[in-house]
Amino acid sequence: MDVHNFFLILFLILVTARILGELFARLGIPSVLGELSAGILLGVSGFGIIEVNDILKVLAEIGILLLLFEIGLDTDIQRLKEAGPKAIIVALFGAVFPFTVSAIVAYYVFDLTLVVSLFIGGTMTATSIGITMRVLKDLKKEHSDIAQIVIGAAVIDDVLGVIILVFIYDYAVMQELSVSNTLNTTIFILLFLTFAPIFANFISKFMKEADKHQKVPGFIPTIIISLIALFAYISHLFGAPEILGSFAAGIALSRRFILPFGIGLRNDEVYLEKIKNAITPIAQMFTPIFFVMVGLSVNLNVIDFSSTQFWSLVFIFLSIAVIGKYMGAFFLRKTSELKKALIGISMIPRGEVGLIFAEVGRVNGILDNHIYAVLIFVIIVTTVAPPFLLKWLFKYDKS
Repeated sequence: MDVHNFFLILFLILVTARILGELFARLGIPSVLGELSAGILLGVSGFGIIEVNDILKVLAEIGILLLLFEIGLDTDIQRLKEAGPKAIIVALFGAVFPFTVSAIVAYYVFDLTLVVSLFIGGTMTATSIGITMRVLKDLKKEHSDIAQIVIGAAVIDDVLGVIILVFIYDYAVMQELSVSNTLNTTIFILLFLTFAPIFANFISKFMKEADKHQKVPGFIPTIIISLIALFAYISHLFGAPEILGSFAAGIALSRRFILPFGIGLRNDEVYLEKIKNAITPIAQMFTPIFFVMVGLSVNLNVIDFSSTQFWSLVFIFLSIAVIGKYMGAFFLRKTSELKKALIGISMIPRGEVGLIFAEVGRVNGILDNHIYAVLIFVIIVTTVAPPFLLKWLFKYDKS
C-alpha cells in the first residue's frame, strides 16, 4: 500500500467513525454501532473503498488493547476475584454448549462433514468482549458486578476459543488430530496465562517508581504503548502464529497481561488519574479503528436472502448462539433474573472473533460460500442486537 493511500484510508476511517458514532449517540443508539456501520459502509458490503489489510489489523489490535487497558484501570481486583466462580460457570457453559450443539446439529441434522461441523461449532463459541465492554463503558456500567463477571468470563472464553481454533485448524489441514501440536500450544498458553499477570504486576510497580525520576515528558504513554506492543508480540508466539496472523490469539492472550497491568496501577488514586489523562486521548483515537475493522470484515454480498435453506440454517444456529451464551448465566445462583439476562446478553456478541473463525474456514476451502454466508449473518445479528438489548435492560437495573 502506498503511504499517501494509507493516510487517505486512515482519514476516512477516523472521520466516518466519528460522524456515525456521534449521529448514533444523538439518536439514542450505542455509538459502537455507528463505528461498526462506518466499517460496513466503507468496506466490501458498502462502497468498497477500503479493504482489510495487515496495517489496519495492527491499528485495530492496538485499539482493542487500549480499550482493555482502560477497563483494567477501572477494574477492582478483589471484586474480579469474587466474580471468579460465576465467571467460570458463564464461560464454560457458554463455550461448551454452543460448540457441542452446533457441531452435532451440523453433522447429524444437515449432513455436513465433520470438519465443517467443527468449524461451525468453533464460530459459535467465540465472544467479542470488546463490543460489550464498549457498550458498558458508554452506559457507565463498567464498574458494575455484571461487568466483573463478563470480564472474567471473556478471558476464559478467549483462551478456550484459541485452543479450539488450533485443534480444529490442525484437524482440517492435516485431516488427522495432532495431539502433540494441540497439547504443546495449550501448555504454552497456560504458561503465558500464569506468568503474564505476575510480570504485569511487577511492571506496574516499576513504572510508578520510574516515573518519579523522569525529566523528559511522555513517559506514561510511551511505556504503556511499548508494553502493549511487546505483549501482543509475545502472545502471538504463544498462540498458533500460523493462523491468519494470529490476530485472534493476540487479542485473546494479550488481555491476560493488559487487564492485570491496569489493575496493578489502581493502588494510587492520584497516579491512576494521571495515567487516565495521559492514555485516554490515545485510546479514543485508536479504539474506533477496531470497531470499523469489524465492519470492514463483514461481507454482506455473500448472503442469498432468497434462499429457504439459508434462513433455516440461520434460525437454528442463531438460536444455538443466543441460548448457549444466555444459559451460562441462567445457572448462576443468588443472581436476579434481570442480572442473568444482562450477563447472558453481554456474552452473545461474536464480532471479530467469530469473523476470524469463519474467514479461516473460507480461506482454507473448508467452508463453502453458502455456509460461510450463514455464519456471517449469524455473526452480524449476534454483534448488532446485544448493544440495543443491553441499553434497554439497564434502564431497569437499579444496582
